[in-house]
Amino acid sequence: MTSCLFASRPRTVTYPDSAQSVGDRFQNKAPTAPTGVIKTLGILWNFIFRKSADSVPSTPVPVLNLTRTQLEAAPDRSLFRLGHSTLLLKIQVGYWLTDPVFSERASPVQWAGPRRFHATPITIDELPAITGVILSHNHFDHLDKASILALAAKTDYFVTPLGVGDTLIDWGVDAAKVHQRDWWEGVSLGGLNLVATPSQHFSGRGLFDGNKTLWASWVIIAEDLRIFFSGDTGYFEGFKDIGQRFGPFDLTLMETGAYNSQWPAVHMLPEQTLQAHIDLGGRWLLPVHNGTFDLALHAWYEPFDRISALAEAANISLTTPRMGEQVDMTRLQTGTRWWRALDE
Repeated sequence: MTSCLFASRPRTVTYPDSAQSVGDRFQNKAPTAPTGVIKTLGILWNFIFRKSADSVPSTPVPVLNLTRTQLEAAPDRSLFRLGHSTLLLKIQVGYWLTDPVFSERASPVQWAGPRRFHATPITIDELPAITGVILSHNHFDHLDKASILALAAKTDYFVTPLGVGDTLIDWGVDAAKVHQRDWWEGVSLGGLNLVATPSQHFSGRGLFDGNKTLWASWVIIAEDLRIFFSGDTGYFEGFKDIGQRFGPFDLTLMETGAYNSQWPAVHMLPEQTLQAHIDLGGRWLLPVHNGTFDLALHAWYEPFDRISALAEAANISLTTPRMGEQVDMTRLQTGTRWWRALDE
């Protein structure tokens, strides 16, 4: 559950016509209780003194290195997991990235903050031209300034929730490339239909910008292929509404990591991830938001173990690709439980 406290004060752009906006801040559909000073101090205490001894892998996470030639040779409707919530989708002969974070740390500085468990399977320089980048919200483990600036020249579109696009424009991204949407608003770009859908979370990169930009999940539709990308979210009734409007989904890319019973309103426990997938009418589930950064108190491999056991018990199809592994979204397979070979 990360947001940084020492970034610079951003320019404020308000969206008074948004149903999610109150004054110059956004809010969840169902208000979530503020953490409070005492609870926050308790969480910090646990982070310092009560973290799992296995919060970071003791041996390297396996990575299948990728080249541009491999990506160009891959068939349409291929997916590659690059880390955390960063996925590369090859759809409609274009390449799309979700929440690209290629930096060494999920932090405003590269000398402190959560450090990667593994290198990225491919560098930004090696990537082919990118049709679009899909962003869920502005936390540092999802919106990485260095990555956005490195991608800006080779990317046609940046698709964001309200306010996040303004941040990109402030950073120097061409405003003509930026497409901002409120919940339930869509856009058609590069052969895809994209719809910003609700999530239950919060935003902020500094002391003064809490909830001044919106957070969202995304529906991704390419002809008969339907994908759901959760971004970061707690469990809420909105998943059922999204499923009724846009489901069933061939694949859900669902947050499963950095959870704890102390902050269930903003990050789902694995049991809730599974229920959200069911609410959405998902066929296959790919758990993300894990395996790259240490952002919580649990062991690094716990999200994989828990969601795997839950999916097996509920007869839910689960795919867990290695970082860099090619996945055919038209013929999904379970794959190996690669994390179990580590730390043995």
